[in-house]
Amino acid sequence: MASLKNIFNSRTEKGGIFFLEIKRIIGFKPKDISIYETAFTHRSTNEKNSSGEPQNYERMEFLGDAMLGSVIASHLFKEVPGGNEGYLTKMRSKVVSREHLNELGRDLELIKHVKTTIPIEQFGGNIHGNVFEALVGAIYLDRGYSYCEKFIAKRVIKPYVDIEKLEGKVISYKSLFIEWCQKHKTNFEFSVYEDTGNDALKHFGVKLQLEGKTVGKARATSKKKAEERAAKRAYFKLQATIEGKL
Repeated sequence: MASLKNIFNSRTEKGGIFFLEIKRIIGFKPKDISIYETAFTHRSTNEKNSSGEPQNYERMEFLGDAMLGSVIASHLFKEVPGGNEGYLTKMRSKVVSREHLNELGRDLELIKHVKTTIPIEQFGGNIHGNVFEALVGAIYLDRGYSYCEKFIAKRVIKPYVDIEKLEGKVISYKSLFIEWCQKHKTNFEFSVYEDTGNDALKHFGVKLQLEGKTVGKARATSKKKAEERAAKRAYFKLQATIEGKL
């Protein structure tokens, strides 16, 4: 806990731990470290600026999402000259998917620098991607588009964006399964069943039925996650049939 206090106490000092950590992560010197301080502040702190407006990473998260989309779109446009709008949109979605952003945030261990009154272990997985987007937004505000592009090229495009691998990456098994069913006029249904688990956190049980037959079941902390997991299990169970008729 002492080390965390030291980080927070030196967040706005040019030679402080937080400043040095941000410099290491982004690969260049921040001009205004206070922007990054906001990018790593969770709403639970209830911090406000001099105008009484909330001071946390949520607005920067919105900005970072837009910057990421813009830089990735530009990269794909140049790299795949033959790709039409639908192809480019789908490929961009794969790069900036919530799953991938969470992975990026975890790899950089950004959560270690988040200022919050809530124990870190109580956060869901999306905190990693949210802070990564906020960091991108902070870079744009602090150093402009060119530095934002430089950071995304180094931390996202070079290590993770492989066109051939992306083409084969599935970002939603549920969407893929529904698309296949609609194309082949096959009846399907996701239904919630009674979950008898003893987990402290409420879980949802979902069955996926194809022509009245259960082909996938899953549990998760949300109905949406349970449906995605059930669809993924159904997809691999019927992979040969689905891929043969896509």
